[in-house]
Amino acid sequence: MTDLEMLMRAKMYMDKLAQGINPIDDTTAPDDDIINNVRLSRCFFYVSDVLGRVIENGGTEPKKKVKRIAFDLGSVDIEKFEFSDSPITISDLLKRFDTIKMIENMKKPSSTGVTDWLVEIGMLTIIVDRKGANRKFPTVDGQQIGISTKTVTGQYGEYTSVVYDRNAQQFIIDNLGAALDFIENRKNKTE
Repeated sequence: MTDLEMLMRAKMYMDKLAQGINPIDDTTAPDDDIINNVRLSRCFFYVSDVLGRVIENGGTEPKKKVKRIAFDLGSVDIEKFEFSDSPITISDLLKRFDTIKMIENMKKPSSTGVTDWLVEIGMLTIIVDRKGANRKFPTVDGQQIGISTKTVTGQYGEYTSVVYDRNAQQFIIDNLGAALDFIENRKNKTE
């Protein structure tokens, strides 16, 4: 008998118990039998419902969505942040928070939010490319702190990627509080 078949049999037993029926011989239990106790009957219905969800999910309990909490700079040991000696993208920079012990289910800052903040403070600018898409590129001020571009060959051909050298990475981490405030304020305005 497979695990799924065992789960289905267990659900059938719970259904019968909840209805006051002996699952072994299918006889109705007398009114004064313990399986007719209201609290037990409710428990049997509950267990049957859980087993039903497990069966519907192929034999495993469906995962509950865990609410992620906002990034809190105060709860992160920023001193342990590992910088890259070579230029990296903003996504790669923010992925480095994975190496720092953080509160479980805490979201990392969004790369779009941080780059929007860099636009706001004049380190990046938005340029419409030849396909009509908005692209972010470093300004003169951005270049002075170590933001540059490089040509990358990807799955769909060549494209220009914005990268951040060690100095630019340090600038972002040193000013991450301001970036987070910008992201939070923008979010509050849209709600």
